[in-house]
Amino acid sequence: MTADKTLLQMKYARIISLLSKKMKISEEKAMDLFFNSNTYIFMSKGLSDFHCLSDAYLVDEIVLEQKS
Repeated sequence: MTADKTLLQMKYARIISLLSKKMKISEEKAMDLFFNSNTYIFMSKGLSDFHCLSDAYLVDEIVLEQKS
């Protein structure tokens, strides 16, 4: 299932903001991490229902992805 594009863009912005705060990095760096993550790929292509998961959970997924 795919999410509404406007709602998805808003979710991306929230995730980037939370990622920036959690990792203590600039929003520009957080945006780079997000848009180059598997989480973003899954969400943008509708490959999973990641858009249904909480913003905090998705941020944690991106952080874990960076550690591996």
